[in-house]
Amino acid sequence: MPDAPPFWDTKTLEQLSPAEWEALCDGCGRCCLHKLRDPDDSALAYTAVACRLLDLDLCRCTDYPRRHARVPDCVRLTPEEVHQADWLPPTCAYRLRAEGKTLAWWHPLVSGDPETVHQAGISVRGRAVSERVAGALEDHVASWPRRWPKGAKGAKPPASEGRTRP
Repeated sequence: MPDAPPFWDTKTLEQLSPAEWEALCDGCGRCCLHKLRDPDDSALAYTAVACRLLDLDLCRCTDYPRRHARVPDCVRLTPEEVHQADWLPPTCAYRLRAEGKTLAWWHPLVSGDPETVHQAGISVRGRAVSERVAGALEDHVASWPRRWPKGAKGAKPPASEGRTRP
């Protein structure tokens, strides 16, 4: 008897339990990067500046339970917000599932390893700076958060990746 499909392939965002919702986060930290919106044309620009609560190595919030109290403009991501947000990076699992797409090979739910999100070049590890030291956001505009890294798309890792060492 074949295994049942995983919850992320069978449920809509609205059907996820709180634990499933949290598990869907890949831990990349891209949503924690500051974005700039042009007041004239609403164009969106990503920066490489992370929220002060983001651990830049682990790519996780250092005070997740109290983040909204400590950072009032921290977005409370909901299924409705996911469907409306134009600022979620294209690699975001919430965005992918909202668009009816499957999770990529590097997602920890697929790979079983939280390090694959970093190995695939999806996370902000080594690429972002904390808002505590950044200075002007305009000095840190970056295009990489809005792109898929080479070799990161697809359900399986490229042939050169995902191999175990002897």
